[in-house]
Amino acid sequence: MTLVQQVVTIGACVLGTQLTRWLPFLVFSGRRGTPRVITYLGQVLPLALFAMLVVYCLKDVSWLSGSHGVPELIGIAITAGLHLWRRQMLLSIAGGTICYMALVQLVF
Repeated sequence: MTLVQQVVTIGACVLGTQLTRWLPFLVFSGRRGTPRVITYLGQVLPLALFAMLVVYCLKDVSWLSGSHGVPELIGIAITAGLHLWRRQMLLSIAGGTICYMALVQLVF
């Protein structure tokens, strides 16, 4: 890449990043209420993204051979249990991931 191309690329990245950071504050200022569709999306998208992440993680599990998905199911159960117990997303995800990795490396 030439120097001009590098500068243009970095400038486009900076502009895109700043635009996505400041645009919501400009569009949804405090003078007007938040539109109902945005409020609705704020309620349903986290659950939808989490469901999509679970499907993505389980898509390559071989249910009929090997460990039959046991480490994955235990990891999901630990994640759900920690989240229901403490309601802290970071703890839930870290705990489930650590449990899964320990099971895969040490047991299965």
